[in-house]
Amino acid sequence: MRIVSVGEILWDVIGENEYLGGAPMNFAAHARQLGHEVFLLSAVGEDDRGRRALEGLRQRGIGTDFMQVRAGETTGTAEVELDADGKPMFRIVRPAAYDFVDLSAAQLESIAALRPAWIYFGTLFHMSGQALTSTLKLLQAVPSALRFYDVNLRDNNWSLSVVEQLASHANVVKLSDSEAEFLDASFNSGSPNGSAEQFCRRWSAQYGCDTVCVTFGERGCAMFQDGKYAEVPAFRVAVADTVGAGDAFSAAFVHGQSQGRDARRVATFANAVAALVASRPGASPHWRVEECWTMIE
Repeated sequence: MRIVSVGEILWDVIGENEYLGGAPMNFAAHARQLGHEVFLLSAVGEDDRGRRALEGLRQRGIGTDFMQVRAGETTGTAEVELDADGKPMFRIVRPAAYDFVDLSAAQLESIAALRPAWIYFGTLFHMSGQALTSTLKLLQAVPSALRFYDVNLRDNNWSLSVVEQLASHANVVKLSDSEAEFLDASFNSGSPNGSAEQFCRRWSAQYGCDTVCVTFGERGCAMFQDGKYAEVPAFRVAVADTVGAGDAFSAAFVHGQSQGRDARRVATFANAVAALVASRPGASPHWRVEECWTMIE
């Protein structure tokens, strides 16, 4: 199955170490580990970090056909601090090369010719008006592709209008419970009237998305699909750090959906992959599908 992942590629700077990341890149790496043919659509600068980023993509088996090298721009970075629970806090450095992605008609035709089954996108990248315009052109050029929107809010790098616009183009919307609270004042997972189920039903109706998934971290996730709602518990692991775990969840979710599994099975598999990644340091550590099935069974 072919997937196009659209968005930022950047270096996560943690202390003196740098790790190739960005949610779309992490998603692409995990989708590749699940056996899919994945292309990243983004941009890097004409600098050392940019060269190392492109090599990192190739090493991970991610297609670079739609990567742009922007002369005069800087490859993206994010300064990351981990709290006591291993949860990351990000400071995104912008502008970055990926803010200047501009798809030509020829590139749009090339992507359309691939006939990707899925297009993945998030919020941060689309705070650039130029990048948002490019993605909307892409979605129009490939109407047959299913669209997965990982809301993935970052401080000072999102707006409600952009979130609403992207949600209205998505088949699947995935977000965390804390993000749901930011976006919907009535969301309260402890209240029957503001429950995750009510939130999912509202968002599905308001934006026309078939599936809405809310993640609860160590408590698992909620999934609304085809008018049915289910909550699925997480798997307990010793957490190394949670960087990239949500992106792994998204990749596993897309994989499960493409396999035609029922909603609960999809969510269970996604929870297992996220837990496995959280148990290992780094955003895209190596893991095997067999390990996930061992956890589930």
